[in-house]
Amino acid sequence: MPVIIDEVIISVEVSNQASGGAVSAPSATDDKQAIIAECVERVLDILQQKRER
Repeated sequence: MPVIIDEVIISVEVSNQASGGAVSAPSATDDKQAIIAECVERVLDILQQKRER
């Protein structure tokens, strides 16, 4: 019996506990881009696994 997934929920919690100061804007932007890239990669992997089944 095939399993049908109607909805995919992705939640991410990011905390930045830098010691000794504020985070500069370019670094924060780079971190966000890295997180987004990782999320996209994982979602694409999950979709690929679903296609193989």
